[in-house]
Amino acid sequence: MNVGKVIQIAWREFTTTVLTKAFLFGLLFLPLMMVIGIAVVPWLTNLKSPPVTGTIAIVDPSGELLSRLTESMSREALLAKREALNQRLDEVMPGSFKSLRSQPGVESKLQEALGDVPNLKFRAISLAALDAEKELLKQPKRADQDNDTLQMILVVDANAVTTSDGSTALGGYRAFEREVLDSRFSKEVRDGMRQAIVDARLSARQLNAADIRALMEVPRPEVEVVSAKGTENKNEVVRMLLPIAFMMLIFISVMAGGQQLMTSTIEEKSSRVVEVLLAAVSPLELMTGKIIGQMAVGALMMGVYGGLLLIGLATFSLVGLISVSSLVYLCLFFVLSATTVAALMAAIGAAVNEIREAQSLLTPVMLLLILPMMLMGPVMSDPNGGLATVVSLVPPASPYVMMMRLSSNVPPPVWQILLALLLNAVAAVMAVWFAGKVFRIGLLMYGKPPNLLTLWRWVRMA
Repeated sequence: MNVGKVIQIAWREFTTTVLTKAFLFGLLFLPLMMVIGIAVVPWLTNLKSPPVTGTIAIVDPSGELLSRLTESMSREALLAKREALNQRLDEVMPGSFKSLRSQPGVESKLQEALGDVPNLKFRAISLAALDAEKELLKQPKRADQDNDTLQMILVVDANAVTTSDGSTALGGYRAFEREVLDSRFSKEVRDGMRQAIVDARLSARQLNAADIRALMEVPRPEVEVVSAKGTENKNEVVRMLLPIAFMMLIFISVMAGGQQLMTSTIEEKSSRVVEVLLAAVSPLELMTGKIIGQMAVGALMMGVYGGLLLIGLATFSLVGLISVSSLVYLCLFFVLSATTVAALMAAIGAAVNEIREAQSLLTPVMLLLILPMMLMGPVMSDPNGGLATVVSLVPPASPYVMMMRLSSNVPPPVWQILLALLLNAVAAVMAVWFAGKVFRIGLLMYGKPPNLLTLWRWVRMA
């Protein structure tokens, strides 16, 4: 094998792929969206929606809820709720997010997302006037009558607070609102109405609502994971997303190069360009160069998207969740998986004459590659379970499942990682051997597309 020719073929394969407009657009699309998000979203969040003002009408058979709702929806009460919400956010947010929140401008954006405190008026109406009040909701809002514009109607059931027939079943209320109404405001009013009804029920039974709420309040605990490596804070959201990110990173990178390799091989074969190439290089040199070139394409994509992942983690001070050994294993599994998939794609591309003919041969390969996605739930819920362990050792699905396990809370034993690397190396060698046999015969074969049995005959013939 002439190494110089292989390098030339690999370089040609790499440049003809990465210098196309479609590839550059696909490669830069995600970073571009991130830049737009960072630059444009803050500007959009400065475009605050106008504060909600107007009137809430209430049909209150009990005669208790209007005053309670007016009190709970007063400006002072709503500001107190916002402060309580901020305290709860501080309790549930990880330390890394707290540090992000303390950065200049972040807190103001959070408050803007919550919206301004509504300025509301409340009035009681009778059930007989309900239809007439509904007609007011249909009328357009007038700027000179903001405080008098009817925004919502709340119709409370007669048995919402107490029952008169001895039944224990209590009623609720119905809400009618204007067609265009801020959903945050609507939810705030409904929450206030719910609290008013509950407080009225407790008061009717000589119970103190504030005392009962205090008894029901349990501070959120700080959960720490204790393992052989020590104790660390549990970050469920990030720990759930990280395995998915690692799996998708290696999957997208491998498939990008593999699909392009199959397509370019079919195009060269159908246009007879491959006959000219085989006059200068051997089939093995051509196949090896194409595999290396497309592997470099996948490595470029993995570098770009992996870098974005690290930047995102660094922004939230979460880089410590990824160890150096995990990155090394990621590179090793990528090389082995890319070699296996690229070899299979090269064999399929050499065996058929058109892209549509490749579907029957491509389907079994794709089923094996998407198997990790189908098993994502069981693997993430029990990374060291029997199913996850077995699938992580079976190529070609092994690299994707193993990377999910490596980035989970409970990484696999080292011997399983080494065994997976060994098995994938064997699979890569076998795939290259198989592809070399098919490549040698299939490149110059035209006519009826082969099936799997025919490919096996070619392997035995070569």
